[in-house]
Amino acid sequence: MILLLPLCLSAKTKPKDQTPPAAPAAQKVVKAVRAVEPIKIDGRLEEIAWKGEASDGFTQNDPKDGEPATEQTKVWVSYDDKALYVAAYCYDSEPDKIIGRLGRRDSQVDSDWFLIAVDPYYDKRTGYQFGVNPVGTITDSTLSNDVNEDDSWDGVWEAKAEVNGQGWTVEIRIPLNQMRFPKKDEYIWGVNFRRIIKRKNEVVSFSWVPKSEPAFVSKFAQLEGIRGIKPGRHIELMPYTTGQAQLRPQEPGNPFETGKRFTGNAGFDLKLSLKSNLTLDATVNPDFGQVEVDPAVINLSAYETYFSEKRPFFIEGASIFDGFGRGGIYLNAGFNWPNPTFFYSRRIGRAPQGYVTEDGYTRLPDRSTILGAAKVTGKLGTWNMGLISALTASEFGEIDQSGTRLKQEVEPFSFYGVFRAQKDIDKGRSGIGLIATSALRNTNSSATLDGILNRNAFSLAVDGWHFLDKDRNWVIGGWLGGTRVEGSAQDILRLQYSSMHYYQRPDADHLKVDANATSLTGWGGKFSLAKQNGNWLGLASIGVLSPGFDPNDLGFQYGASDIINVMALPGYQWTKPGKVFRYALVVAGYGRNMDFGGNKFWELGIALFQAQLWNFWNLNMEIAYNPESLSKTLTRGGPMALIPYGYQVDGYLSTDSRKPVVMEGSFYTYVRPTTGAEWSVYFGLRWKPAPNINVSIGPSLGFERNGIQWVTRVTDATMTSTFGRRYIFGRLDQKTIATDIRLDWTFTPRLSLQAYLQPFLAVGKFGEFKELARPKSFDWNIYGQNGSTIEYADGAYFVDPDGDGPATLFAFGNPDFNYKSLRGTVVLRWEYLPGSLFYFVWTQNRADYAHPGDLQFRRDLGDLFTAPGDNIFLFKASYRWNM
Repeated sequence: MILLLPLCLSAKTKPKDQTPPAAPAAQKVVKAVRAVEPIKIDGRLEEIAWKGEASDGFTQNDPKDGEPATEQTKVWVSYDDKALYVAAYCYDSEPDKIIGRLGRRDSQVDSDWFLIAVDPYYDKRTGYQFGVNPVGTITDSTLSNDVNEDDSWDGVWEAKAEVNGQGWTVEIRIPLNQMRFPKKDEYIWGVNFRRIIKRKNEVVSFSWVPKSEPAFVSKFAQLEGIRGIKPGRHIELMPYTTGQAQLRPQEPGNPFETGKRFTGNAGFDLKLSLKSNLTLDATVNPDFGQVEVDPAVINLSAYETYFSEKRPFFIEGASIFDGFGRGGIYLNAGFNWPNPTFFYSRRIGRAPQGYVTEDGYTRLPDRSTILGAAKVTGKLGTWNMGLISALTASEFGEIDQSGTRLKQEVEPFSFYGVFRAQKDIDKGRSGIGLIATSALRNTNSSATLDGILNRNAFSLAVDGWHFLDKDRNWVIGGWLGGTRVEGSAQDILRLQYSSMHYYQRPDADHLKVDANATSLTGWGGKFSLAKQNGNWLGLASIGVLSPGFDPNDLGFQYGASDIINVMALPGYQWTKPGKVFRYALVVAGYGRNMDFGGNKFWELGIALFQAQLWNFWNLNMEIAYNPESLSKTLTRGGPMALIPYGYQVDGYLSTDSRKPVVMEGSFYTYVRPTTGAEWSVYFGLRWKPAPNINVSIGPSLGFERNGIQWVTRVTDATMTSTFGRRYIFGRLDQKTIATDIRLDWTFTPRLSLQAYLQPFLAVGKFGEFKELARPKSFDWNIYGQNGSTIEYADGAYFVDPDGDGPATLFAFGNPDFNYKSLRGTVVLRWEYLPGSLFYFVWTQNRADYAHPGDLQFRRDLGDLFTAPGDNIFLFKASYRWNM
């Protein structure tokens, strides 16, 4: 797998590519004037402040990088004791062709836009961005690491736009208490203005940065003239109330499934400015219900599925935590690297991990109650910092035994803490930082929980970067850290045997199970060297995770530790339009994984091509080759096995986003000639029937034949060649049919309706069951051959692996599946006052499992739509008090 992100200019514009500038330009200066009269935010530009000298002279980023803008833009900046004001006149030679589309806040609608970005600290690394389109749709974000954006931040500010016979105008009022900055007598801030002219796919900037330079905030113009203001004291209280009705099919005899359940809740969130540079967010009895369901997936691996965070408390300001280990390096690629993160906020308030041991009807909570949480973010001196603390309650499963009610603890009382600090040096030329996490659980009251959950888990890591030359072409960076997990001997033994570690691997001489251990420690790190400027690009890195490294109590890691990962990725880009392409990038690379025993268990050669055609269609192509290698995880804790070579081809094509109908399509295929193949195709269509309506549908179809799909393991002392166990696999034929359907209907910038529907069918049929014959080989004993037998009866397979030999007969269940799911949600969102919200949400889930292993589309689709459904109706109302 490869992910290449050249660099983002803005969350609301195209990705910022890279191409060398013709010559460095002198830094521009913008003059702010103090307002001498109240400024009415109506978009008409009638105040005296807008009659003075304007800032103009914009330069194209797209489509012709470095050339003058095709339309004139004039901008003025003013201020008073309470707010910063910005006005812009976006002249247009064809005003009847101005594109203005309504969308929810922060939605990336295909529209004309005007954006202002400010750097109040003037640290050339951080800032804020505010955007408005011609019909009043708004977007805002925080800026970090020079080029990164986080649009989860929602400030309280005003904007109005108006279209006229010469173009369109916009006025913006940004309260000073929405931005952090130190108190001074006179201020110099960084500032930049940008405009998008959608019908031309034109992006222009006041302070232009060539596509070749991975920079944004560091190239801002100077904003001068602001004096006599103070950072505003910001106190914000947001009480809320919710009500929820859950309607699901009644289950006769089950007192917990009566068909109806009604709940309510109330609480409040508090936002408080601490001095001028820190903000405290606190929540009491928070509502962390999600308004959008997670997508359906079929996961046949040994590792959990990653789902994105959707809860506002955690996503707002998350960039300070998410940016760990990525400072300074804007090229990002992963070659089969587990990509550990030390903080994954969905660990807080997760579904209980325990279970009940008593018989009877049961009811388990679907999440852990968060008693309270607090977050502090901002600057402390010259350090950017973030701190999160949260407490979750003990959760209990209820058991009904013929009218007798019992309770068993299924999740202990827990504390979660995260601390992040990061310091820029020499205006971002270098940087250092650290992150520390802790998860503490009180498992003393439950022997069951004490045997399956870690009592304490800690992590500590440092990160940093340094640009090697004054032009910031070359940069080195990375991170180094460690983890420690503590628990009972039973729990730590379970952890050693888990898919994250597999200490029990019989042919791994560098690993050893310690049945008496009550802790597990590990270390890891990744270091990269990158060239990020100019036509020639490059990225080389080495990553290491020791066998005991485990961040998963409060972080996330997909894949096992015990890994040494190396990769090299050179590339070349064309940023000036040619005869065929407006932009093109070619990349080729190599990667390899080894374990701490020196075994190579993955290798890759890859080539990638990305381009934008002259008609604004985007094209991606990729080919990859995996040579023969060993696998340390195929047998899930057993000996290594040989994996034959394979190759991959995939592609993607999307049409011009300016059009009323936008299409995209992709294909993917991976072939291992000796074991099978998989392929998938996707087609997406987005229709814009009106300026305020967006409809999209994205059907996909996939097929996989995997000749070595894991089934189970069986202990058998006679199987000496694989260390006394049989590792059983089968040939899996899997078909997947799915589609995502979305409707976005925006009535006003503050009132919108969104609907989402995902039908999903996945059917898997197993056959040709076999066992690994010997370690580090691709040799198999196929059941039903060479004297062995296999029979199917009563939902199970019965195997005699050696006929008349001494091996014991064993059985395993039928692994075939037919999973059908229908998930949908409808969300009505009304911002009735700035920052005050009302939500009404309807969520429905249906699932059916009939006919495992047999796909009949019409029958299965009928089963899905007639399956009993769970319906959840939710309302939430909140009110935002600014004090």
